[in-house]
Amino acid sequence: MATTIEMVLSVVGILIAAALFTNSIEMLGDRMNLGQGAVGSVLAAVGTALPETMIPIVAILGALIVGGDPSASGEIGVGAILGAPFLLATLAAFVVGAAAIGYKGRRETGTELDVDKATVRRDMVFFFICFAVAAGVGVVGSFFAVPLWLKVAVAVGLVAAYVIHVVQTIRAGGDALEEVPDDLTLWPESRFGEAPTWAVVVQVLGSLVVMALGAHYFVEAVKSGSEALGIPAGLIALVLAPLATELPEKFNSVIWLRDNKDTLAIGNITGAMVFQSTVPVSLGLAFTPWSLDALNALSAVLALVGGAIIIAMLLSKGGLRAHFLLGGGVLYAIFLGAAIYQLAL
Repeated sequence: MATTIEMVLSVVGILIAAALFTNSIEMLGDRMNLGQGAVGSVLAAVGTALPETMIPIVAILGALIVGGDPSASGEIGVGAILGAPFLLATLAAFVVGAAAIGYKGRRETGTELDVDKATVRRDMVFFFICFAVAAGVGVVGSFFAVPLWLKVAVAVGLVAAYVIHVVQTIRAGGDALEEVPDDLTLWPESRFGEAPTWAVVVQVLGSLVVMALGAHYFVEAVKSGSEALGIPAGLIALVLAPLATELPEKFNSVIWLRDNKDTLAIGNITGAMVFQSTVPVSLGLAFTPWSLDALNALSAVLALVGGAIIIAMLLSKGGLRAHFLLGGGVLYAIFLGAAIYQLAL
């Protein structure tokens, strides 16, 4: 009972924080004269990726610094690292498609997503290349010993690629932000006047702290319940941890889709995919054996398939369509079926 209450309260905290973050990050991006692409793909994506990124950091580096079982810590860390991009490329895509269909009556473009194709395409190409390289090293590592220097070199290359991506996205900018919120939620203009920039920054940082705490307690609650059922730690990290900590991305995107801000909605997810396929992955490459078992490898392959589907739509004349994004749910279901089958053996 206590675990269930902790889980519910943490989810409520994450959703409230996500709404506060959406409100403040748009205002901050406007004041920094950033376009929709930069706000969605860099600021929003990295900000909401912080909770799930903390899981592998704590699991891997915590074991190295304070001691503990490096094998179990590495298993949890690798699962969390792979789980985030997998969920984004599959279940998050499904949620975006379902939201666009659900809001089609109030959306100007109906079930078609009107996005800055250059920004989103740049995100997805970066993701596909970087994650394919990282996953390839992990698959090879399950059969042969990969030299540490090579893994470290790949890790450094991934971080460098992310830096290049950020610079390109900010330079490109994209369309200017439209319909910037009039009020900062925690500083209503009708009572206190126009919110100063420091108040906007405080709301951004405060909402991130609440999201991180909510994600932490949710994951702890899920782990407690799952361990009681005998579910392996790596599978918990791969499936349940990102399901909780990726919730802010999905909720922010639903809000933006409802308000016809499709570039922000999609960029928030694709930008997070770039971040999750480079920075956390580099941590796994450098500090774990990075040898992918069958389920880990399957999650990586399905993430790449989901990414390839989005890239194909971006290259087509039709663009992103909600009904095709629903296919991400099928990919996620395939993985869950494989995981259940393995647990039943």
